[in-house]
Amino acid sequence: MQPPYTITSAILQLVASISEKIGEINATHLHRPPAELRKSNRIKTIQASLEIEGNTLSVEQITAIVENKRVLGPQKDILEVKNAIIVYEKLNEFNPNSIESLLKAHQLLMKGLIDTSGKLRTRSVGIVKGSDITHLAPPGEMVRSLMKDLFGYLKSSKDLALIKSCVFHYELEFIHPFMDGNGRVGRLWQTVILKQQYPVFEYLPIETIVKQKQLQYYEALSKSDKSGNSTIFIEFMLGIILESLEELLSQQNRTFLSSDRIMVFSSIAGKQEFTRKDYLRQFKEISQATASRDLKEAVERGILKKRGDKSKTKYVFK
Repeated sequence: MQPPYTITSAILQLVASISEKIGEINATHLHRPPAELRKSNRIKTIQASLEIEGNTLSVEQITAIVENKRVLGPQKDILEVKNAIIVYEKLNEFNPNSIESLLKAHQLLMKGLIDTSGKLRTRSVGIVKGSDITHLAPPGEMVRSLMKDLFGYLKSSKDLALIKSCVFHYELEFIHPFMDGNGRVGRLWQTVILKQQYPVFEYLPIETIVKQKQLQYYEALSKSDKSGNSTIFIEFMLGIILESLEELLSQQNRTFLSSDRIMVFSSIAGKQEFTRKDYLRQFKEISQATASRDLKEAVERGILKKRGDKSKTKYVFK
């Protein structure tokens, strides 16, 4: 069954802008960002997604945990971070169209935090803010069938992955299939859906901007609840995605290193011989001297073999 939503002109315009930015990212080889940026963005993602749920650890503390250093802080918060690190390291193992895969992700995220990690709820729940019930989730006995329908939509709908990922995120929050951890799972699974088609989303810190706009995030969920469809939330999340892509593009000049260019070019050249001119064709923003230095360093590190001299020099990846 198709969840209710409308494709508005705002949604179409956002999709077009996002597609344009993804094209720029692919053209500048940022579909797999530089190593340091990947690490930094992943830590930001974990910190922001958990802070939305009340975790108190900073980016610096989470970086220390990633590096196996001792950190002082609430044990629950430290465990949440350690669980999230494991989950994001396994991102490529999750199947976006599999409910069993989603349950596995929840089990890893919530291990040691709740007794029902990895299990769909069977009891009724409501979301309380202050003294008000802001959302009464569907009864526990309906959860499994609602989730089955949602994954059916994900598999069969012809809509773009960009739209389906937003719909899934909203519907999971609405169904509230777990006793706890729904928010972090919803945000995680949107990434799992998107990265299948667009690899850059594996390292895009969407959650950082969601955290910056946390009030608007909850307002978009609430307005969609009241309207009975996810249109408002789709528009909001596409705006967040666009902003994340723009931020990544703005980072490129100060983060793309020699080793990153060599890594990117290895996937382009394969085992074919190439010249410095071929290398410069791919990286138009660098000088001839920088290209020569990149290639010289790669030869010295044993990544490349070279033959010939001066303008006739040719290289091949080992």
